Amino acid sequence: MAEDPTDSVRPDEGAEQTTASLTKDVSQSEREQLAAKLVNRFALWSGAAGLIPVPVVDIVTVAGVQLQMLRRISQIYNVSFSENRGKALIASLAGSLIPASSGLGAMSALKAVPIFGTLTSGLVMPVLSAGATYAIGKAFIQHFESGGTLLDFNPPDYREFVRTQKQMWDARQSRPAPSAAPPETAAGRAEDTATAGS
Repeated sequence: MAEDPTDSVRPDEGAEQTTASLTKDVSQSEREQLAAKLVNRFALWSGAAGLIPVPVVDIVTVAGVQLQMLRRISQIYNVSFSENRGKALIASLAGSLIPASSGLGAMSALKAVPIFGTLTSGLVMPVLSAGATYAIGKAFIQHFESGGTLLDFNPPDYREFVRTQKQMWDARQSRPAPSAAPPETAAGRAEDTATAGS
């Protein structure tokens, strides 16, 4: 008896089928929101990968996270994905972030210096890698939204866009977190004063 090919699914096909089924009947704005959430999540994963204390391994891991992000964005927009093409495009876009990409290499190498290097790179590397991943993801979202594919993606066209997105990520990260405490009211101050006086 012949086996139905749809019955056997490779483990990596499960994620692709799930993403494809989620994005099949999704509007353009919902698809863009889904892709933006995905980019935010992968940026955080990239920042976590920047914490790996071993030089070079951290950069390789960040590159892997970025490649997986591109694969998933491609699935959301139903764009065919090629791993080799994806690697080349990500490397080219990362090259357009010269200060950030050279900073990643320098921070990774600095991890070899005991104590000072580890502490410094542990603070800076996650921010650089997360910001670069965020900017690269946003560039691909914009390209796929305009109907582009991996084959017609031209990294020099997106250099300024990537720099702008990187600056937006940095500004977003430098904002203070909102306070969890509710604002003090006049009634609350009166109660505090009354309890303090007792």
